[in-house]
Amino acid sequence: MELIRQLFRKKTLESLQKESEESSLKRSLGVFDLTMLGIGAIIGTGIFVLTGEAAAGTEHALGAGPALTISFVITGLACLFAALCYAEFASMIPVSGSAYTYSYHSFGELIAWIIGWDLILEYAVGNVAVAIGWSGYFKNLMDGFGWYLPGWMSGSTGTEMIQLPSGSWNALTPALETKYAAILHTFPHATAICNLPAVIITLLVTLLLYIGIKESARVNATLVIIKLVLVGIFLWYGLPHFNPDVYWEPFAPNGWKGVISGAALVFFAYVGFDAVSTTSEEAKNPQRDLPRAMIFALVVCTILYIVVAGALTGMAPLSTLANEKPVAEALLSVGENNVALLIAIGITITMPTVLLVMQLGQIRILYAMSRDGLLGNKFSKVDKRYFTPSFATIVVGLFVAILAGTIDIGVAAELTNIGTLFAFVLVAIGIWILRIKQPDAPRKFKTPAFKIVCSLCILICLGLMIALPYVTWIRFVLWMVLGVIVYFFFGLKKSRLAKKDR
Repeated sequence: MELIRQLFRKKTLESLQKESEESSLKRSLGVFDLTMLGIGAIIGTGIFVLTGEAAAGTEHALGAGPALTISFVITGLACLFAALCYAEFASMIPVSGSAYTYSYHSFGELIAWIIGWDLILEYAVGNVAVAIGWSGYFKNLMDGFGWYLPGWMSGSTGTEMIQLPSGSWNALTPALETKYAAILHTFPHATAICNLPAVIITLLVTLLLYIGIKESARVNATLVIIKLVLVGIFLWYGLPHFNPDVYWEPFAPNGWKGVISGAALVFFAYVGFDAVSTTSEEAKNPQRDLPRAMIFALVVCTILYIVVAGALTGMAPLSTLANEKPVAEALLSVGENNVALLIAIGITITMPTVLLVMQLGQIRILYAMSRDGLLGNKFSKVDKRYFTPSFATIVVGLFVAILAGTIDIGVAAELTNIGTLFAFVLVAIGIWILRIKQPDAPRKFKTPAFKIVCSLCILICLGLMIALPYVTWIRFVLWMVLGVIVYFFFGLKKSRLAKKDR
């Protein structure tokens, strides 16, 4: 019985408020900064990279086809419901840690650890997917200028690469095998050792995050504005080539299974607004500004996603989109070579904003867990000059860089999705619990019609989790089992709450 009590001991609102007031982090972010962080995190890999694979399908998942627009509507609704729940928590608990901290108050320490461990996975592999996606666009840009990266540094470890007649090294795909079947054996072959561009961009972002949150926010805001202009340019030049009579037939080639499968994959495109909630201790007025920033960023991005997905699938065949650079390839297929080059340059410059915010989120999760004693003390160490979690920043940067250089983008995206969906489910349940147990607790923002919103959030997120490939579930379960083991052998004994109980 005593063990059960220890596993589910909770933090009070008073203790959380005290942590916020005593924070060593620097409060420098306003509502504009937070909104830009949200948009910067959301618009990136999902729209510029994964859209093509979600429409065409992957080795483990059915493609949605042009019905990807419906997939984006489904995921957008799920995220909106989750955002409303996050917004209420953020208005109650202005402390770093996002869903981890919220769960510590709602469910207790064990569940908080599980969700914290889950978020470590979510942000880590999310970062990896973004870095790999950026590398694909960087490589495409270099190819456009006739600067071909060697095959050994052009893909994940072990990927079979071929050199096309143009001189470009590409991963050997079924589409390329079909296209060059007769002469494929004459092409130079190589095995990729490391995705070096992905490693380099990760380390550069890590350096920026180490220097400071305000500096990072300024760079992010500038790049987000450029990113929105790029989306406008794509639509301006892409929509004249929109031909639904050709490319939207059939609209949903794999039926509702494909739509749901596509939704489960592109859910990654929305991951980011929740990372904004990890900056509570660096926001000037977190209880007011965080809810506004998360909801506004999500609504803007959802509208853009639906429009871009519709335009993309209506201007090129699915076979053209099934790669890491679908936007550029679609423009090339309709003869807009100069625009494709401009887009490739722009994406290469701006996509690191997603990496920045996701990495920021992971660092703050580790910081919060370390401060609670559940991880090593070094993760909560704050640099006296830059006011950033120094050790956590370095470790996360190196970890993400190593993974980004070695694994496949599809694996990373799917693991990010299941981790995020799991967090959303727990946050929605947490709001319901607190409305019942603490109806009079101060809330500057309340989730409207919370019973309906929370229920729909839970149901949609569980449905999307079920739609993910079984291999993703296996990896997720193994990671969570490892997390529980770490907690019982370390966190349970080192917990600061446990020390207070003694």
